[in-house]
Amino acid sequence: MNTLLHRTISVLIVASAVFAVAACDAAPPAAAGKPPATAHAGHATQVVHVHKDANCGCCNGWIAHMRAAGFTVVAHDSTDMAAVKQRLGIPLSQASCHTAEVGGYVLEGHVPAADVQRLLREKPAARGLVLPGMPIGSPGMESADGRREAFTVDLLGKDGSLRPYARHP
Repeated sequence: MNTLLHRTISVLIVASAVFAVAACDAAPPAAAGKPPATAHAGHATQVVHVHKDANCGCCNGWIAHMRAAGFTVVAHDSTDMAAVKQRLGIPLSQASCHTAEVGGYVLEGHVPAADVQRLLREKPAARGLVLPGMPIGSPGMESADGRREAFTVDLLGKDGSLRPYARHP
């Protein structure tokens, strides 16, 4: 890859990560009084390693969602999320604020725990799950007024291909 193209890609990845972190700071607060997701003991031994910016509140909301679903979560604060995403093969177009690893898979963004549980149960030949951006109403992005955006979690193939995995109305 030529140097100019490599630098351009690096700048785009960094810009995407900066945008995602800035959006985290503006994330709506979690809905008050909303009960946590039901825990699933079968996944209690699954350790989810979350790479995130130290100042991102919505990432912490997603971590709480995963813990409530029975996952053990270890958070790793990073000052270079672009490098984490690049190392794990997250396409720039699929970037969100945090990137996680569990059971040999990558998770990008606010993927619901139920989708992660399904992934671990079915074990498809794939790199992982991605939910680009930060849809309102996704785990960690709950709105105080209950507002939700429809979103689709995609399966990221080993070859970088994407296909719908779970739709959330």
